[in-house]
Amino acid sequence: TSGTYVLAGEDVSSASDDRLADIRNQMIGFVFQSFYLLPKLTALDNVALPLLYANVPRRERRERAAEALASVGLEDRMDFYPNQLSGGQCQRVAIARAMIAKPRILLADEPTGALDTKAGNQIMDIFRRLSDEGMTILMITHELAIAQCADKIYHILDGQLRTYDEQQEGGAGNEEAE
Repeated sequence: TSGTYVLAGEDVSSASDDRLADIRNQMIGFVFQSFYLLPKLTALDNVALPLLYANVPRRERRERAAEALASVGLEDRMDFYPNQLSGGQCQRVAIARAMIAKPRILLADEPTGALDTKAGNQIMDIFRRLSDEGMTILMITHELAIAQCADKIYHILDGQLRTYDEQQEGGAGNEEAE
């Protein structure tokens, strides 16, 4: 409820709304469980959208969007609309959109929750590659198998943030673990 928030060396706790919007657009990518793709835009145009807000010229936006879609294995689906794509393909479009500005941090809210196991594993493979390339990924999930793909696991239990190791050692309700 108090203090400062420093992101990449910048105190953003008192930044203006416009500056916060710039920071979100440039430094943080968002992947949602429900994809939030615009139905009247193709996969290519959905991915290019953040660059439009960043005033990147149209040709460069389209080139970078095509590269991002190819990086998630969708080079053959660029001209498809969201209703023509499977759930896993929509999620990969959403990931391409989140990573197009090359953010330092990717926030993912239940990114595999609406997907079958195969599609979920494809998403985790993409996240592993992005992590290996230096992107920080913060993912929220209720699926233990998905969480176990991460380098670090934290649980929120009864309002307390705990590491997975603490949770395993102390268990729920263990007085010593608190």
